[in-house]
Amino acid sequence: MNMYAAVLVYESSSSRPGHAPLFEETVTLLLADSPEHAAEKARAHAEARETSYRNAVGDTVTVSFRHLVDVTQVDDELGDGAEVYRRHFSDYHAYLAVEPLAS
Repeated sequence: MNMYAAVLVYESSSSRPGHAPLFEETVTLLLADSPEHAAEKARAHAEARETSYRNAVGDTVTVSFRHLVDVTQVDDELGDGAEVYRRHFSDYHAYLAVEPLAS
């Protein structure tokens, strides 16, 4: 079995009128026999995380799995400084447009 990193996107929505959805991207580690097995486990993990609940002001908040972005094998041994996920891109300006923490 190998360690894989899965990038998952979730959407949180609210019953409050005019509320804009909030999206969350996670990197989840999974032990699997193959990339396909890791993707299957990632989807099952993400779907199990879906929920609805009432927040402190009584609105219904719904968390939904939206997309499995990527699955990649973790090559580094887990520990201090280990890389668990990497991706490459050619358009830095497009990356800055969707990644507010980078600016």
